[in-house]
Amino acid sequence: MTYVLSEASKKNREGVDPRLIEISDLAITITLVDFGHGPDSGVREDQRQMQLFIEKKSKADGYIKKSKHQKAADGYGKALDFYAYVDGAASWKREHLAMVAAAFLQAASLLGYKIKWGGLWKGDSSGLYGWDMPHIELVE
Repeated sequence: MTYVLSEASKKNREGVDPRLIEISDLAITITLVDFGHGPDSGVREDQRQMQLFIEKKSKADGYIKKSKHQKAADGYGKALDFYAYVDGAASWKREHLAMVAAAFLQAASLLGYKIKWGGLWKGDSSGLYGWDMPHIELVE
């Protein structure tokens, strides 16, 4: 089955580096699990980033520690979040997010771009990996 991004998901990518948009556009055509991009998935203003930090939804406060979701010197955000869409609803189950991430990693490889996936990031002292599974970012 071939999936298509909704207009809302496309709008939520505005201001994101065109390479990540290209990766997302290809990933939706090859994924085995449908996905979308929510309201905080793309570019974030400093104040919104701080709010997500306060809510413990991000490790970057937006001021002292910048997020890749904030605009870089070239005016684009270098990160993009996603959620899986399964059985008519958003899903953040690890197995669903991993399937979507596989499509992102494959798409980036096919296009010749390097990305990092938050599902491979080591967490705290517990050694738990994948603390940011719905996140990809460009490697420059």
